[in-house]
Amino acid sequence: MFTVEQIKTAHSKVKSGADFPAYIKEIKSLGVTHYEAYVTDGHIDYHASDNYTATVPAKYEPLAISDTTKIEEFKAELLAHQQGKTDYLTFIKMCAETGIEKWEICMDKMTCTYYDKAGNEILVEQIPQ
Repeated sequence: MFTVEQIKTAHSKVKSGADFPAYIKEIKSLGVTHYEAYVTDGHIDYHASDNYTATVPAKYEPLAISDTTKIEEFKAELLAHQQGKTDYLTFIKMCAETGIEKWEICMDKMTCTYYDKAGNEILVEQIPQ
């Protein structure tokens, strides 16, 4: 089964949103079936098919997530990030400011789903392969 260290090594190669598809491919090959990334403190829960979970601990001081979801602003900033125009921490701060609490990556469907604080789906995207 995969380890937190293997996940961290794969993630260390991600410098911008443009590097994300290669990261997904690499962790999928390790056995990750899906994961949730939490904007509040950066911890991530990685899951495998046999109820195995590895948690990468918090990466930064807690951020306040806006109660108001700004969907159009989020989409515009997400596109800029995916084009490599912002770094990860800038992206995280933008998520908090626009009301995004977490995102979930599903390896089988190759989707990334963003959620607000109430657990509503805000955006579902296909991950390029």
